[in-house]
Amino acid sequence: MIAKVSTEQAPVVLHEDLQTTFSGLVHPVSTPDVPVHQFLGIKYASISARFLQSKLFTSYSSHTDATRHGPICPQPRSDGVDAELFGISEDAIPHQALKQNEFECLNLNITCPGDATPHSKLPVMLWVHGGGNRGSGSSWIYDGGALVSKSIQVEKPVILVTFNYRLSLLGFAASPALREDNKAADDEGVGNYGLRDQRRALEWVYHFISDFGGDPSNITLFGESSGAADILCHLHSAANEKHPLFQRAIIQSAIMDLEVPNVFSAGSQLSRIMSALRVQTIDELRAVDAEKLVALGQNMRATHDGVFFRKHFTGFIVADEQQDHHHHHHSHHDDHLIDAHSTEILRHSHWLKSQNHLRTSSRSRSRTRTPPFSHQPIMIGDCSDEASLWTLPASLWTATGVERRIRAICQSLTKANALLRAYDIHPHIPEDELHPHLLELITDARFAWPTECVAKSARRERGGKDVWRYVFDQESPARGVPHHAVDLVYLFDNVPTLSSPVPGTASLPADFLMPESFDDVDDDVDTGACSDGSTDSGFVDDWGAPVVDEYAYTRVRDAVQERWLAFAHGEAPWREDRVFVFGPEGEVGERGLNIFAGRRRTQAWKEAFAPLGMALVQKVGAELCNGPPLHSRAWC
Repeated sequence: MIAKVSTEQAPVVLHEDLQTTFSGLVHPVSTPDVPVHQFLGIKYASISARFLQSKLFTSYSSHTDATRHGPICPQPRSDGVDAELFGISEDAIPHQALKQNEFECLNLNITCPGDATPHSKLPVMLWVHGGGNRGSGSSWIYDGGALVSKSIQVEKPVILVTFNYRLSLLGFAASPALREDNKAADDEGVGNYGLRDQRRALEWVYHFISDFGGDPSNITLFGESSGAADILCHLHSAANEKHPLFQRAIIQSAIMDLEVPNVFSAGSQLSRIMSALRVQTIDELRAVDAEKLVALGQNMRATHDGVFFRKHFTGFIVADEQQDHHHHHHSHHDDHLIDAHSTEILRHSHWLKSQNHLRTSSRSRSRTRTPPFSHQPIMIGDCSDEASLWTLPASLWTATGVERRIRAICQSLTKANALLRAYDIHPHIPEDELHPHLLELITDARFAWPTECVAKSARRERGGKDVWRYVFDQESPARGVPHHAVDLVYLFDNVPTLSSPVPGTASLPADFLMPESFDDVDDDVDTGACSDGSTDSGFVDDWGAPVVDEYAYTRVRDAVQERWLAFAHGEAPWREDRVFVFGPEGEVGERGLNIFAGRRRTQAWKEAFAPLGMALVQKVGAELCNGPPLHSRAWC
């Protein structure tokens, strides 16, 4: 059990099943009234060799030191990346000297209320970090102290778990030759090593989190960017269909290839890499230094190997509107949600908590024929300025270069012109206007439209319910735009922000509150106005004031944290027939679905994206964000 200790003493967990005593840390945010403990660097799986599946780890010594972060997966140096992404100085970033070790990187970190016991049965939130070929669950950005502290304060306590897994080529290499190699080692399937590592972390939490105070039957999987895309893979996996270990999922700004490549396609990419390394066999590839491999295979993720994904998986995480046209007559209100009858049920019936999944009244649940676990409830959303990740390479394009490239990809003058027209890109556009239009196109092609397509597909699979859509339009405190990963600033509350009110906020009355649901606001007009005539930024007269002051930051942070925590507790975070908005300028609340159309370029998606189909749209987005080819940059 968890020892009940004062904040001066080191917390311990006497784990009966694992026959070890974990010694941890009192988190710096901990107070006597709100105690928070951490257990770091706990090994959850072992790796016998490169390119083999990991195995669950359960053999601990009698005492396990859990006071330091464990090694992370080898990856390219990323000095300054976090500072640039969040718009802060490197001096403001906590120093972390995380070691890299290919074979000892599978470890996890547990942050929990200090008074939790094996009888607490607290919901567990398991975070899947993003970053593609870099990143770590041990990063300072994802430290769980602030979120767990908040969960205690709002009386919805949770246990937060972050973890590391294999990345890039080490985690996702696949080919027919590698499949034969794995088969000889009695491994099922090939590739997806990083995804299997994630499943092992989930298995470890499921089997052993109870002694830390967690409820293994109430796990929420949540993640961002490539981590969110990995969660979509788990939702479509055979293991989830046969033995689901999590009850719900939160998908934040997923960046994904919605068509999962097969082993032969993945093998072509691996063959090119092996040629560049001048190796011919899998054994030779295993002998290459990890430092040489981590810079390669940056775009490698999941592979449809015939084993990882469920039996009838078609290779598509979601079908686009052309492929899915035959479903439309079954779901007239497919564009966003549920029929009027179900809406009325949602409005007038209470949501019931369940250890297994969110559920409405028995009447509405009976209309769904899907198994209770194969289609877990999800929250899903995106940020409005995701393409800021590729500002520099995108800036190298000229209007003529963009026009030529889009026409070459589309192979149809009519469809290409419709796409260019939808985003107002033409040869005569002023140079200073091209860049923002291009970033809008990239954002929509790589994030916004795929996110909406996933949400639509998920609603169909779940009988028109159990999907909650949000849009994150709140500006970054430092950069002033709602860039990719800005939601992490507010959710984890670890990025240095404003420490005191800015000039102008002192005029706000102490009891000033703004409505949260805005049910009295006309859904056809997204004014952001409060009933008293002030604006959602919190100012009566806010001309010249910073976009994100302490009031706006606190308001959005609280809204994000409280809704994520409510969802983890099995509650509906907001009405399903609404979209929840975070920002801009501190605005939060439920909005009608027509407001969504005003927040995102849905008309452009309908007119330009849908006729092209998902594969071509994603190809357009990928090529534009990479910038023009080197040989053509002189004229592009």
